[in-house]
Amino acid sequence: MIANILSIAGSDPSGGAGIQADLKTFSARGTYGMAVLTALTAQNTRGVTSVHQVPSAFVAEQIAAIFDDVSVSAIKIGMIANANIAVTVADSLRHHVEVPVVLDPVMVAKGGHRLLPEDAVEALKEHLLPLAALLTPNLPEAAALLDEDVANDRAAMIAQGKALRGLGAQAVLMKGGHLEGDDCPDLLVTAEGHHWLEGERIDTANTHGTGCTLSSAIAAEIGKGLSLPEAVAEAKAYVIGAIAASDKLAVGSGHGPTHHFHALWS
Repeated sequence: MIANILSIAGSDPSGGAGIQADLKTFSARGTYGMAVLTALTAQNTRGVTSVHQVPSAFVAEQIAAIFDDVSVSAIKIGMIANANIAVTVADSLRHHVEVPVVLDPVMVAKGGHRLLPEDAVEALKEHLLPLAALLTPNLPEAAALLDEDVANDRAAMIAQGKALRGLGAQAVLMKGGHLEGDDCPDLLVTAEGHHWLEGERIDTANTHGTGCTLSSAIAAEIGKGLSLPEAVAEAKAYVIGAIAASDKLAVGSGHGPTHHFHALWS
């Protein structure tokens, strides 16, 4: 059977991030994608100009409608928009703890627009982190969750990854794209220890939605039955390919999107 993967996130009308990127990723990874909207954004490759938040009660209704009818194999949570939505999503998912959750703590857009107010960060930490089978922060997001300086080396990444597990997530994937240098290592921290996933930095501005795409790819692979380390490795390889092929697209004049269907389109 084909796995059914649910994204709970915001919309990106330019198609590179948010639920649009999630649905493309689910399809590219051979799964059936579904989406619960938390927010509508006005944005393009140059940045976000406006956000319209969906009422939390309607977010709950969307989630309830999905679970009332569809067997969900895995869940990806992205932009939650505000504290009420964070609490609502957590309350809704507590009835479905058997479904693995990949939590991408979307806080700041690529162009610098803040997407999560401070009270929502606290709500995310208190209510959503304990539900996460995997948390996937970049280094600034990890620092914000811990109220620490941004990690600037591998030792700091290990320490912060372990600290985030201490907040309740079962596992943490520290994304190392903000480190300086030619390497782009990610760090998976689990109860068994930590594991590095190496990668070379690709010289491109087309990185819009890479975090959304990675977390969605991991959720898809988990939903298909892969173990967490296998799912993370498969997803990272997919995203590297999508970034490397992004110059085949011509979308916007800012941070362009990755090529989600690079392995499927000639």
